[in-house]
Amino acid sequence: MKLWDKGFKTDEKIDIFTVGADRELDLLLAKYDVIASRAHAQMLASTGLITLKEGTLLTGELDRIEKEIDAGNFTIEDQFEDMHSKIEYLLIEELGDTGKKIHTARSRNDQVLVAMQLYLREEINSMKALTLDLFDILLNLAKTYQDVLMPGYTHLQVAMPSSFALWLGAYAESLADDMLMLNTAHRICDQNPLGSAAGYGSSFPIDREFTTEALGFATMKYNVVAAQMGRGKVEKHTAYAMAGLAGTLGKLAMDICLYLSQNFDFISFPKEFTTGSSIMPHKKNPDVFELIRGKCNKLQALPNTLAMLTTNLPSGYHRDLQLCKELIVPAIQEMKSCLEMTAFSIKEMKVNTNILEEEKYQYLFSVDTLNQMVLDGIPFREAYRQMGESIDKGTYTPHRDIHHTHTGSIGKPALQEIRNKMKRFSE
Repeated sequence: MKLWDKGFKTDEKIDIFTVGADRELDLLLAKYDVIASRAHAQMLASTGLITLKEGTLLTGELDRIEKEIDAGNFTIEDQFEDMHSKIEYLLIEELGDTGKKIHTARSRNDQVLVAMQLYLREEINSMKALTLDLFDILLNLAKTYQDVLMPGYTHLQVAMPSSFALWLGAYAESLADDMLMLNTAHRICDQNPLGSAAGYGSSFPIDREFTTEALGFATMKYNVVAAQMGRGKVEKHTAYAMAGLAGTLGKLAMDICLYLSQNFDFISFPKEFTTGSSIMPHKKNPDVFELIRGKCNKLQALPNTLAMLTTNLPSGYHRDLQLCKELIVPAIQEMKSCLEMTAFSIKEMKVNTNILEEEKYQYLFSVDTLNQMVLDGIPFREAYRQMGESIDKGTYTPHRDIHHTHTGSIGKPALQEIRNKMKRFSE
């Protein structure tokens, strides 16, 4: 069954090519098409386009289909093009001519739009929740190891003293920035496109305010052409938010891989969280974080892929837009799994509390030693020259008793302030 069926059969090869992965992906989206169809049926009844009895029959059957979906019993067989055609078939099979009325005053175009935006809205909320979980774990670890110093690096060279509170707190505050992007993407998705039909509205006297309220959208996409132009755009803005989040996770994963190596030995994980080698019995490999790093690199390429897919399309609908679905839906599942695995693993991380006792880290304190000379009255440039000479001659003695007092420093990592910021950014 196809919603555009006119009584002739499409060539099988054409059918396979044009349907693509829709049947598989639509199993995740079918629930949202049912939710939108229920609001549409209620609106048709409220405006008199169908009778109240027909509206009740349609919503009742849609409730039943939703329960089948939630139970995992909903399938899309090969004779159906997508979720829309299967759901409409079920309505007609059960309700006869009443079922045939569900498509009144809408197009598959706005069906796809509203189902996708409902899906994205919910999935963004899921990603926000997972991000908050990871944020809390990072800040709790930062507090636990607040007084443990570690090396800071520039150019991968030993630079200045840092701390686990700074390292972990930095990623927590970066997640707050990512939360802003997720909220922006959510607001863009939170606009009702239903009623735009094929992109040019409808001659039926529909009530778009009704469906906006029924579906819980914050507002509607008022201009029907703008609503159609949202296809691909909502996916791209979601992808931008995910790319920012993936950038944070990927960098954290890289740090963990580096700091877990024997050459650094800053952190450790239970052996159950690592994998081994087929020939080297001593190996404890950070495969989870290597895969998170790799997956997050893929996710950061997603906005560009979507941009290349949609960048030269004029206004109106084009079949190219179907391909957005097969890019964004798997990427969302990947993003969520990376967030879950990062949180699951990092909460078991243990910290080496004696890192800076090694002699190679004595130069970390050169800046603090230099700064103390300045505080003692030596001009900065002269103190810098003297410090350089003592390092070259091997007479340098580090001043390890450091005192950093400004906000965001080793002595005042502002963990509560970061927590407050995330609370503001999450709203």
